[in-house]
Amino acid sequence: MMNGTPRVLPSRRTFLADCGLGFTGLALSAMLANDGVLNANEPGSWQPPSGKPHFAPKAKSVIWLFMNGGASHVESFDPKPEITKYAGQSISETPYAATQDPERLKRREVAFNVTIRQKLYPLQVGFRKYGESGIELSDWVPHMGSCIDDIAVVRSMWTTDDNHGAQTQFHSGRHMLDGEFPTLGAWVDYGLGSLNDNLPQFISMGRREYWNAKDGHYLGPAHDAVPIRVDPKNPLDYGKPANGLSLEEQHLNFEFGAKLNRLKAVEYPNDPALQARIKAYELAFRMQTSVPEALGFSSETQAIQNMYGLDEPATRNFGSQMLATRRLIERGVRFIQVQHGAGGAGAWDAHGGLKANHTRNFKAVDKPVAGLLKDLKQRGLLDSTLVIFATEFGRTPATQGKDGRDHHPYGFSVWMAGGGIKGGIAHGATDEIGFHAEEHRHYVTDIHATILKQLGLDSRKLELPGRKRLDIDHGKPIDEIIA
Repeated sequence: MMNGTPRVLPSRRTFLADCGLGFTGLALSAMLANDGVLNANEPGSWQPPSGKPHFAPKAKSVIWLFMNGGASHVESFDPKPEITKYAGQSISETPYAATQDPERLKRREVAFNVTIRQKLYPLQVGFRKYGESGIELSDWVPHMGSCIDDIAVVRSMWTTDDNHGAQTQFHSGRHMLDGEFPTLGAWVDYGLGSLNDNLPQFISMGRREYWNAKDGHYLGPAHDAVPIRVDPKNPLDYGKPANGLSLEEQHLNFEFGAKLNRLKAVEYPNDPALQARIKAYELAFRMQTSVPEALGFSSETQAIQNMYGLDEPATRNFGSQMLATRRLIERGVRFIQVQHGAGGAGAWDAHGGLKANHTRNFKAVDKPVAGLLKDLKQRGLLDSTLVIFATEFGRTPATQGKDGRDHHPYGFSVWMAGGGIKGGIAHGATDEIGFHAEEHRHYVTDIHATILKQLGLDSRKLELPGRKRLDIDHGKPIDEIIA
């Protein structure tokens, strides 16, 4: 007390911040805040992840391939000849109407838009056995079929959103009407440290719709994917210095901006937008040379480029994304998600003209995806890289309109490869006509849990105070496909 006036002591945060200003390392306070030290005993404090796995990992990187719109499972990875056998008949007219299990019939009767009265639509493509494992796949995926002995197909997926918000649900595990929740890529980025400080750890390629445009949500914008184009001359927005600045001028500009940001970070050490901005500026400066180098294919042999389909118009675009993905993975990017066929509901949304739609789309992705798997394997990268091929839901066994199939969340297929996943496995099953996942049923977060387990992460240890997740949000690892 001085002159009868009580002395107001500075808070622990202010004291440490003021001390930080006395060091040549002006960012000390922000760094302490980022490490959970600055405000460890203050309300709302949180100790962030260590950046290390919780237990020994079997994989270190993830490639997440997502087909927007809903690819037909019965005409790709779960062929159902019974659909063709009884084509033109309603389910009520087939032997499956008299099932001995009344619950199965009830599920069919109450399903959205698909009842036992709708007509079965024949398969639009043939199928055959592939590889030593002899797993049956459609003739639309011969190149992926040649890799089947390295792939585990999960044929018993289900979800709850019957519209294309299911894209968000597959990425986050929650129905879009529940609110906004972090995606799997954001959780991985949040939980694990960097493999290469010159490149983003979480990258997105391909167009994303507004309902699936962000990842971090309550984890903060620092955990959104960095969008990248496969164009070495213009790989990302604002990736070049403005007005022809020299490297030296740009460096001085960068240093001055960084000092201003860090001064503000001392005052607001828990502002996620500010932390994300500082992180983005620092990374952007380093990425100006590292990203174009990673996206340049001049060092790749013609044979490698042809393996990805860069020599064919139908496969060149997606093939370029797959080759760029391999180059980014080998340079230490942690999580890469590639969206194929975005735009409106998604290019795979075949309510009509399914045969033409899926012939075109599988032609675009089949060879490039197989090229990616084979290239990763021959370089010794597949063992440490998880590859996931997914879509938001399947398509109905019954027809919609003249020659299409409707959305179908009750049973569909996803496959995984690499990163400690068994190959040559078809796990789970739908019923005889591909209607309902019945054997070893898996909600979409079981895929998340499997990936996190292979990366050495326990999702419950990543929870934030006040953000406790539902049990289904965590999912359960699919141990049957893990080596």
